[in-house]
Amino acid sequence: MKTLIELYDERPIENVLGTEMFWPEETIFICPPEVAEDQTLKSSLEKYFRHRNCSVRLTFVPVSLLDAEKVARTLQKILDTYEDCAIDISGGTDAALFAAGTAAGNHPVYTYSHNKNTFFEIRNAPFARDLPCTIRLDTESCFLMAGGTLLPGREDNRKLKNRLTEIDRLFRIFGNYRNIWNRQISYIQKISSSLPGILEADGRRTEKADHGSVTADEGLLRELSEAGLIKDLVCGDEEIHFAFPDDMVRFWLRDIGSVLELQVYRACVEAACFDDVVLSAVVNWQGGASQRDGVTNEIDVMAVHGVRPVFISCKTSEIKTEALNELAILRDRFGGKDSRAIIVTSTTGGSSRDPMHRRAAELGIEVLEWEDLETEKLREHFYTIAR
Repeated sequence: MKTLIELYDERPIENVLGTEMFWPEETIFICPPEVAEDQTLKSSLEKYFRHRNCSVRLTFVPVSLLDAEKVARTLQKILDTYEDCAIDISGGTDAALFAAGTAAGNHPVYTYSHNKNTFFEIRNAPFARDLPCTIRLDTESCFLMAGGTLLPGREDNRKLKNRLTEIDRLFRIFGNYRNIWNRQISYIQKISSSLPGILEADGRRTEKADHGSVTADEGLLRELSEAGLIKDLVCGDEEIHFAFPDDMVRFWLRDIGSVLELQVYRACVEAACFDDVVLSAVVNWQGGASQRDGVTNEIDVMAVHGVRPVFISCKTSEIKTEALNELAILRDRFGGKDSRAIIVTSTTGGSSRDPMHRRAAELGIEVLEWEDLETEKLREHFYTIAR
């Protein structure tokens, strides 16, 4: 096959798998006019294939995919002009699929099954006959194929995988002090700096905070010290002093939500079933190179198995409808049909949360609560959903 004809689909994965599996010289997208005119999306798809080391020319042919006659005429013209064509009917509208069936003639036609993750021959396409999809994506690829860009997040993921034992110690301490954790992190914020390299923390035992004051919990600080997460701890009658071992741990202990995100990240990595795991995946929707250059969102943890991404949001407080809606939108835009969305909370389940559970179910979002977050249980859960 020299030329692959794709019926453009709103689900990004439908538009790229055939090209990456079969490596045509040129891929022609039969697409709506607004897509053909979207230079950002076209540029992003070109970046996607470069990122995937797939050398291919991309051509966008505008036509309404709701007009079967126009699609058929357009398709026939392409088949008459280009040599050695094959048609991918995995995506597209019903009208476009009907047109493809009408115009295809004896040209090869194939499709892709999400349920079986396999390509199937429809007509004269033995190269796609019962062919398992072997593509393995990363987080950046998931964003690029949908016109987005992966931006640097709050953590250095290259270094993070070497610090899983520290994350384990941090989460165990969090479990012991979960009910006062948020207030104690507020205390640590009050007596420490966020500027790079300033690792010393000094302050009074009781500091002013939002809605009153907060007092240091000496038991928590001593456990952090014994775990090596702070050092040089001095608990005087009036003053507290300690130092962070480095900037990374300092960030963990100054950010309220980090401990839960780190636990989920660690479980994904240790499940050893994902091709990519990213903590703090920041996406620019318009493909810009910075957070100032378009609309951006952060996904707390993103994991990818094969061509199926998992979008995970973490909350140390009650889950609100807005958080569920935002997660569903991100999943649908950058993951599509077979992606998963999970929201994780460190609060305990109960009947008062029934409305939230119902809304999550309506959106196809799985909810994990405190009872589900024990390390081995969480690891096994991620392993199961990836398979």
